[in-house]
Amino acid sequence: MIALLLIPLLLPFTLPALARRALVRLDPVTALRALTACVLACAGACVAALGALVLIGLLKLSLFAQLGELIHPLRTPSDLIVLPAAALATGALTLGAWTLARSAVRQIRAFRTARTEADRRPAAGDLCVVDSPHPDAYALPGRPHRIVVTTGMLRSLGPAEREALFAHERAHNAGGHHYFLAGAELAAHCHPALHVTRDTIRLAAERAADESAAAAVGDRRLLARAIARAALAGDAQRSTRPDFAAAATTGPVPQRVAALLTPDHGRSNTRRWIALLLTVCAILPAAAATTGVVAFHHEVEVAQGEESR
Repeated sequence: MIALLLIPLLLPFTLPALARRALVRLDPVTALRALTACVLACAGACVAALGALVLIGLLKLSLFAQLGELIHPLRTPSDLIVLPAAALATGALTLGAWTLARSAVRQIRAFRTARTEADRRPAAGDLCVVDSPHPDAYALPGRPHRIVVTTGMLRSLGPAEREALFAHERAHNAGGHHYFLAGAELAAHCHPALHVTRDTIRLAAERAADESAAAAVGDRRLLARAIARAALAGDAQRSTRPDFAAAATTGPVPQRVAALLTPDHGRSNTRRWIALLLTVCAILPAAAATTGVVAFHHEVEVAQGEESR
């Protein structure tokens, strides 16, 4: 039982390297969807495993054993293993919940501020121009979707580059990338390895928007130039946008520019292997956590005298 619950806690450490490989070999939209589904599955399995470890540790204590109506000792490995594991699981869940709550409050405040500022400005279609000397541009979700751009960013780009930048931001809204980014942010607070994978998912969202904008604009070099100039002009530290509001200046811009100028579609057999490994990384921890929780539930029923061993 304990061994099964450790699988969802250890397997995510293999995900960062696999995620980077998937982004290179899969098309960006497929990589974005597959990686987000994988990290959410891993996050759910991790929380379930940690919760089960906490309950196992609590039921080893006489007070909680009485509250759980246990008439037999709960069959588990040595207390020298179970109790420290339960303490570590409690600390991990508490820390994750605390950091998630802080992040949620910060993101909600940033989103409300951005929406209020955008709603006060006159919009030309979905475009909202904010009078600010600090170059910035991002896709703001909500109803209606907005493309927020500062006057500082408009002055930094030529007319054709502006249209390319707007096409990129519209691709974010059209693709619903804020949902993927929010899911990755949620998963990042459940396991440290998923924190690393979150950055790859952000890059996948940018690559997906790059490819969509390149198809809309019809000029990959123009888009690459627009992204590079916007990144050079922008100042991420001064931006007040929420993290799930995607922006063209996000991520390793040189890598994105190189992908636009020299697209690599990869080999079909490599794509199949990457897809298979991602599927395993999503299913295995979920299956292990489910089996471990079911086994724990059975042991509790045995300890309560409801079932035989």
